[in-house]
Amino acid sequence: MDESPNLDGAMVRGARASARQVLLPIFVYGIDRKTLRQFKAKLAGALNPRLGYSVLTFIEQGGEPRRLKCYYVGGMEGSESVDSSGFTWVSYGIQLTAADPYFYGDTETAASWSFGTDQPFLGNPFLPITLAKGTVSTGSLTIENAGDIEAWPVWEITGPLKRFKFTGPDGTSFGIPAQPSNTDALPSGRTLTVDCRPGYKTVSDNTGKIYFPMLSANPSLWSVPPGTSTAQADLLAGSGTPTVKMTLYPRYLTY
Repeated sequence: MDESPNLDGAMVRGARASARQVLLPIFVYGIDRKTLRQFKAKLAGALNPRLGYSVLTFIEQGGEPRRLKCYYVGGMEGSESVDSSGFTWVSYGIQLTAADPYFYGDTETAASWSFGTDQPFLGNPFLPITLAKGTVSTGSLTIENAGDIEAWPVWEITGPLKRFKFTGPDGTSFGIPAQPSNTDALPSGRTLTVDCRPGYKTVSDNTGKIYFPMLSANPSLWSVPPGTSTAQADLLAGSGTPTVKMTLYPRYLTY
């Protein structure tokens, strides 16, 4: 929010979620002092942020598990007070931070589409000669996002394609235009993975080739809003049947 020197209140500029802070109460008990120390060492090793994130799972009765990726911040420094520890037990208030503040379920959303038709390179009969130039495919893609907040899809596009463009529900798009030499932008046998997730944002095929320089100007690896939405596909297939697969993990505001 921006404060104004001449007006009451403030101006709302937008909203975003900060990292989620979690306080996890833990009670550790051992049959003797040695066992307690072993349990403490295992817990400290499992929470070591230098080894990556820990997964905190919330399970309600009859509900789907929801998971949160967290990093240990503090709380295991320990207290030797009578109320916090004993000879065979210790209690902690472990502080965790989830850089991604949203919860994830175990169920992913997946959808696939097939475009174009198989075409022979040369016609039958042989004369007069006809060359396959590709099949134009346009249409709407219905996408389901069961979460509470926008989700970021991962696309797997299999050639051959001379060009393609995917326009999201918000009107932004990404794609690869037709090549000057009329060659396939995505050859047959190649699978292009477009990872739209924040922190990834990669466009590469199964051979490791990077396709970012080939994208149209001002590309947007768009997100999918919650609920049912519609995206637009505009593809020019080569001599074959390209396929498109989209997967996303819904995100939730709470467990």
